[in-house]
Amino acid sequence: MIFYFYCFEIVLLVWQVMENLLSTTNSKTTINTVCRRVPAIEMLSSSIFIKGAIPTVAGDRRNCPQIPIIRTGSLASAKYDNDTNEPYFCRKSANYWDKFYKRHKNKFFKNRHYLEKDWGNYFSVTDDDVNAKVLLEVGCGAGNSLFPLIAAYPKLFVHACDFSLQAVTLVKSHSNFSEAQINVFLCDVANDDLTEKVLPSSVDVVTLIFMLSAVSPNKMLSVVQNLKDVLKPNGHILFRDYAVGDSAQGKLENKNQMISDNFYFRGDGTCSFYFSEDFLSSLFIRAGFNIVDMNTYCRQMENRFHNISVQRRWIRAIFSKP
Repeated sequence: MIFYFYCFEIVLLVWQVMENLLSTTNSKTTINTVCRRVPAIEMLSSSIFIKGAIPTVAGDRRNCPQIPIIRTGSLASAKYDNDTNEPYFCRKSANYWDKFYKRHKNKFFKNRHYLEKDWGNYFSVTDDDVNAKVLLEVGCGAGNSLFPLIAAYPKLFVHACDFSLQAVTLVKSHSNFSEAQINVFLCDVANDDLTEKVLPSSVDVVTLIFMLSAVSPNKMLSVVQNLKDVLKPNGHILFRDYAVGDSAQGKLENKNQMISDNFYFRGDGTCSFYFSEDFLSSLFIRAGFNIVDMNTYCRQMENRFHNISVQRRWIRAIFSKP
């Protein structure tokens, strides 16, 4: 049994090395005239997946076409854990994310300054507010959302959690980390009781930024209900994550890496789910939330080196606790 486990780990390591080699090609990538690098994990094979893609403007939902999923294979024969009947990748996801942050540190993701632009009124303090706003950042990673927010809103107090110990360590080692303003802790919100770390009904705003997609769909309702317990009445969840039809989903489809519908494992062992508005609405309504706003956004991207054009898609939503 141990022999097969190590064989499995070696295959994942070789897979990741090959993807890293592909992602380091000297290519120029443009996004609506804004240049940035796109990792190979998001780009390859997407031209097979995207059919009739048209140029779009980020944030313009009217120009965001419905793109069919072209299924080229069956469900991946994922290894299952005998104790939980969960796919191996889900059961070991904390380990894989630990390896991810150990390898990339805080260099993989850019700081997310768009949160201030999109949702600034949810973080700022008004004359009617007696105390500073309390934020819960779920899946804080290396702090790419957290630290830009506290820089823009100095009166904000933040609870930050992640189920990767390496991620929590990175936040604590950041030059702008302050225990007076940030309470960072290790927590698996799919299985652990959040109220053991954060007082019930004490949080004004929860941010879920590309976090829920890393959770098994079977565990998502537990996550959302867990968040509801720590939110104040009329508190809000701010959500942004991958949408069905994203080019990265096409790459995973073509490699037959699907665990279940719209849920996949990547070459490094981490997992990713791609949301539809119907699925997301149903999830939060079942948990007792109201939908304040929800839109699917898309952006056309062009990789000149590979001579392919792809489309990135994401959902942005706001939910409120009654």
